[in-house]
Amino acid sequence: MQSKRQANFELLRIVAMLMIIVLHYLNKSNLTLLYTEEHTAVNYATHFIVAFCIVAVNCYVLISGYFLVESAWKPGRVMSLAAQILFYSLLTPIVLICMGVISTGDLSIYDWLNYVLPIETEHYWFATAYLIMYVLSPVLAAGVKAVDKRILQIVIGILLLYFSVWKSIVPATFATDKYGYEYGWFVCLFLIAAYIRLYGCPFLEKKRNAVLLYLGMSLGIFLLAAASGIVAQVLHPFTYYMDMPTTYNHILCLLGSVGLFMVFKDMKPWEGTTAKVIRGLAPYTFGVYLLHEHVLVRYQWMKWLHVDSVWGSWMFIPHMIGSVLLVYAVGTAVDFVRAWIFRGAGKMAVRFKAGMRNRADGDAA
Repeated sequence: MQSKRQANFELLRIVAMLMIIVLHYLNKSNLTLLYTEEHTAVNYATHFIVAFCIVAVNCYVLISGYFLVESAWKPGRVMSLAAQILFYSLLTPIVLICMGVISTGDLSIYDWLNYVLPIETEHYWFATAYLIMYVLSPVLAAGVKAVDKRILQIVIGILLLYFSVWKSIVPATFATDKYGYEYGWFVCLFLIAAYIRLYGCPFLEKKRNAVLLYLGMSLGIFLLAAASGIVAQVLHPFTYYMDMPTTYNHILCLLGSVGLFMVFKDMKPWEGTTAKVIRGLAPYTFGVYLLHEHVLVRYQWMKWLHVDSVWGSWMFIPHMIGSVLLVYAVGTAVDFVRAWIFRGAGKMAVRFKAGMRNRADGDAA
């Protein structure tokens, strides 16, 4: 199955994860401050980078929806995802305790409940939303294929009004708006990707249009947020718009995500060493996320890498690049070991079942 993976989509998966690490580096280290708090060129530069990376999560989900609509659903994949999530959520605190980074006294019973039940407690919001979307994917795929194109367009349009359009234009916070941190938004993205897979998107099939859409929407996110920050100093209600453009379900973010997705989708397929390396790295991207976003790690790795040493300085750029690549490399290596352990456990389980069957056959004889 690995050899059948399309290198262009696998490359997008890697790029999206690198973008996600960049977002965490900037936002969780206090390098990116509110426009109303800091007016330096460095701060505006961090916001500019965020605007071009915020599409990453949507792209990751679009890739899944694009393939799941035509793929056979596997219950074992649900168990595999759940096991991978539990591996990181439960093993990370144990490793940190063994290394002396934290002590058992630092963790309460509620902390351990969070580690033992990571999906139910939304230890990783993305993992919870993605897993639920995957469970629903065979029903969604069947529904998409059962209705005609027009009905699917109407359904997607209604969902976009609910999740994206109104929140993007009305300067008020809706109780139902979760900013895209939920499986409902992932379902909407799944349907959009399924539509692209089944019916295409002629306008964006031209790479120039797709590139311009991504660049234009990302620039629009930056300009809208920056302008809102300036106006908010006089008119407080505009404070709302400083953050809204960088939420996953904002219309600009959605359109930018589709644009970037189409750029990679329509890349000419290629083979060779580069494609093999990309296919080799891409399967471990989810593990990179699970490791660096563990609740005990998500704010600590910036301290371990001394991000505070580049606050307010243009040195944040080379420091960010080095830190992001390091986090990605370490996460990939750890998930490679995790995959090796899982493969070994799977082979042992197969041999155990075969032995039990042979014993049962011998007893029956």
